[in-house]
Amino acid sequence: MAAGQERADDDGDTGRRTPEELPVPDFARVFDEAPAPFLLLTPDLVIVHANRARLEATATTLEDTVGRHLFDVFPLNPDDPGADGVRNLADSLGRARDTRRPVTMAIQKYDIPLPDGTWVERFWSPYNVPILDDEGRVVLLLHRSDDITDYVRDRDEARLEAARGQRRVEQVQADLFQRTRELEGRNAELRESSERERRTASSLAGLAATVSALAAAETTPELLELLFDHGRAALQTDTAAVALAGPDGLTLTEGREGRLVSADLDPSSPLPMAVAARGETVLVHDAGTRPDTEEGRLARALGIRSWAALPLRAGGRLLGSWTVGWAGARAFEEHDVRVLEAYAAQCAQAVERVTRLEAERRRASETRSLAETLQRSMLTEPPEPDSLRIAVRYRPAAREAQVGGDWYDAFLSPDGATTLVVGDVTGHDRTAAAVMGQLRNMLRGVVHALDAPPARALATLDRALHDLGMTTLVTALLARVEQTPEEAAAGLRTLRWSNAGHLPPLLLAADGTVRLLERRPELPLGVDSPARRTDATVALHPGDTVVLYTDGLVERRDATLDDGFERLVAAGREVRDVPVHDLCDVLLARMTPEFADDVALVALHVSREGPPAAG
Repeated sequence: MAAGQERADDDGDTGRRTPEELPVPDFARVFDEAPAPFLLLTPDLVIVHANRARLEATATTLEDTVGRHLFDVFPLNPDDPGADGVRNLADSLGRARDTRRPVTMAIQKYDIPLPDGTWVERFWSPYNVPILDDEGRVVLLLHRSDDITDYVRDRDEARLEAARGQRRVEQVQADLFQRTRELEGRNAELRESSERERRTASSLAGLAATVSALAAAETTPELLELLFDHGRAALQTDTAAVALAGPDGLTLTEGREGRLVSADLDPSSPLPMAVAARGETVLVHDAGTRPDTEEGRLARALGIRSWAALPLRAGGRLLGSWTVGWAGARAFEEHDVRVLEAYAAQCAQAVERVTRLEAERRRASETRSLAETLQRSMLTEPPEPDSLRIAVRYRPAAREAQVGGDWYDAFLSPDGATTLVVGDVTGHDRTAAAVMGQLRNMLRGVVHALDAPPARALATLDRALHDLGMTTLVTALLARVEQTPEEAAAGLRTLRWSNAGHLPPLLLAADGTVRLLERRPELPLGVDSPARRTDATVALHPGDTVVLYTDGLVERRDATLDDGFERLVAAGREVRDVPVHDLCDVLLARMTPEFADDVALVALHVSREGPPAAG
């Protein structure tokens, strides 16, 4: 026994120290050095102490604050008639004092006075904790208020950007994560309490997981599936349903055997989910005790005996209701109801967010469809001149609600020359598409009126833009395919073009060479008037193909423009023998497989044969 005892002592933890050997904590210093801002108050809200983080966050000192009433030190901003911080904070502190329980406030705007007499806007996330003596009386109130002004401003800026249609807000609401952390902390406390409290802790942990899951939902069906899966598991319910208000009434959705089942619900119905959608919470402890009532008949039909139906409210609006049921009788104690209300609140926030996203997507899709239809209506089919084959393509980017100013045109000039145009108005919106339509028609009119070389036509258009006060930046390339009697006899043609800041044409020569028709760039339209413009020419032989295009064909976020030109020339070598209509499709597929930007494309092929047959 002695030997065994010695081994046990040897194996034990001989390095542990007794409490008497440990240093005595200086809790006052710990309080002052804590990174979170803390304020100690008497029950009647007189300031007792503030730690360093609190003083720095509010630009105050202990000398100016201790012993004074909280709202004498931090009054309302007289320049903000809508300020409600004093009332809300007083209510929250009073609730913590009277109930002797911690109270978490919603995000609160509360401006802070500075020593120079000015005020600075601040947003806070407050948390109030009563400090009790041995007899359970409140002797102090601990007020923690984290400054989240930067987060609120970033969130509001993101929402503003989304409203302008430039970028949907992808940032998950930070207050959801704040609630999750609070619930996790509450869960840790409740593990040490009774069985009832442990059940509440489990439900709150499930709520934390549900909140995180709902934040990722993008559509209403996806949201409901996540809510049913996580909510039923966390609350151990036997059934769940959500009724959402719409223009035609209520739609009730349940999750059955892994799929969603929906049906219309009369808003005036006496059913619990309809009553809750009208704003009233319905708690049924045991419908089996009243078999002849509406509740009893519903219980038999659904195979449940107890249920809770709660309104879904967000921003003061009723969005519908959330209902859960159990096969057995259930006593709804106060903590059970609070958990159910927390679930309903998070569900309502998620429903409002997803509903807003779906509405934004619908509006974006409608805007895109309308603008794209208008844009396509102006991109007409090309002519079919003798011995020339012309193919055109316009492919919009795969981005919702973004249309561009890319365009092409192909038509016969009064002198019989074939005119080709490709251009790009700066921007990706309806304004760019509208300006594109104006410029396309103006350029057509200029070409027909002047019947002049491309440089002169572009210079005339430039002057018109200047005289009309149109300041939009535009790149364009105007080309004419001409043929003199001598060239006709030799089977040749001349491509004459002028380039206003646009990308160079691609020539797929009949001899197998592929090259860009590069030249010194000239200014885009709308930059300077009158801008000097010149023409360039190249001989076209039977079998040659010329491709005009916009920047969406060659530009990439992860590569330079020179890289794009190299890829275009390489692709041209591979497709030079492909018929011109197929060539356009193959180039688009190889160069822009991800539909990242709008692309307008014109390809002209000089046939080795005669004119195409009619029909």
